[in-house]
Amino acid sequence: MADWRKMAMSAILSDGKVDEGEIKILQKELKGADGKIDDEGVKFLLELRVAAQKKAKGAGAEVNEAFEKYFFKVITENVLKDGKVDAKEAGWLRTNLFADKKIDDKEWDFMTTVNKKAKTKSAEFTKLYADCEAYRAKAAKK
Repeated sequence: MADWRKMAMSAILSDGKVDEGEIKILQKELKGADGKIDDEGVKFLLELRVAAQKKAKGAGAEVNEAFEKYFFKVITENVLKDGKVDAKEAGWLRTNLFADKKIDDKEWDFMTTVNKKAKTKSAEFTKLYADCEAYRAKAAKK
């Protein structure tokens, strides 16, 4: 049995980037009947972003801006679907987005957006946000 995730990722990144046409396909195909992207779709996008970052870095390029916008829009909607950032969501963010202990500009924009839009924030999210600030400050000194 073919691994659809691996096959789709290979097809999307065959030219080394996620372009606008591929983003449109992702937008259409990852949505469920309710119009939302489920956890499986979010996981796929996360894996795709990591692979796209590796390809871009290897080519001395940046990940397509349109894909980055789409990716963070989906993650923001997913994290804030109930208006709160609970401990589980904060843990997911720490594990999946910030495992490398680096916060790039797009990730920081995402964090500040979530911090502003969240009606309530868990202590775990507040700690993650503070850690992100510290990572940014440390990187700025280098």
